[in-house]
Amino acid sequence: MQKGSKDESVMVIDSREPKWLSQGMIPGAINIPWTELYNKTASDKAIANVLQFQFDASISGILWNFENAKTLVFYCNGPWCGQSPTTIHALLSIGYPAHLIKWYRGGMQNWKLLGLTTVKP
Repeated sequence: MQKGSKDESVMVIDSREPKWLSQGMIPGAINIPWTELYNKTASDKAIANVLQFQFDASISGILWNFENAKTLVFYCNGPWCGQSPTTIHALLSIGYPAHLIKWYRGGMQNWKLLGLTTVKP
């Protein structure tokens, strides 16, 4: 891969609620709040839209096909925050392959402690 090119098969996801975004995000991440993928706060149709149109999963009848799905890297506020784990558990419960889900457990707390760059949405 050339310097500056982006791997479209990997998506970094800030799973925090929008109120947290003013404190900064990891560059290149997109915000998909945990509430948009959790079945107690989002409709099946809304979850399906994220799976299809953002994560590149497809549906065949009633079964999800994750053959071309993206690798997802989730983060939230830090090791103490439950937003990313909640999202990860929700995705695993509908069959998203575990090997395509990653978790940056340190989240924004460690990112900032390390002095790494953040961006405002």
